[in-house]
Amino acid sequence: MRSKTRPESRLLTPSEVAALFRVDPKTVTRWAQQGKLHAIRTLGGHRRYSEDDIQAFLNDNGGLDSGRLPNPLG
Repeated sequence: MRSKTRPESRLLTPSEVAALFRVDPKTVTRWAQQGKLHAIRTLGGHRRYSEDDIQAFLNDNGGLDSGRLPNPLG
């Protein structure tokens, strides 16, 4: 799944995405490996996820009904 990520879209860590879905970060990694989520790789090889992609995934899968993502850190 190729995304049309806006350049200014915030990137989320696997832990931040996991907190939004209330799952383990390893589950988020598995979703990326299965093609359910599009992961961007950093130069160090770490996965990051576009906030826009995650918002769309939440909306498509019965997550949040509307609005922006909550801040998982605060």
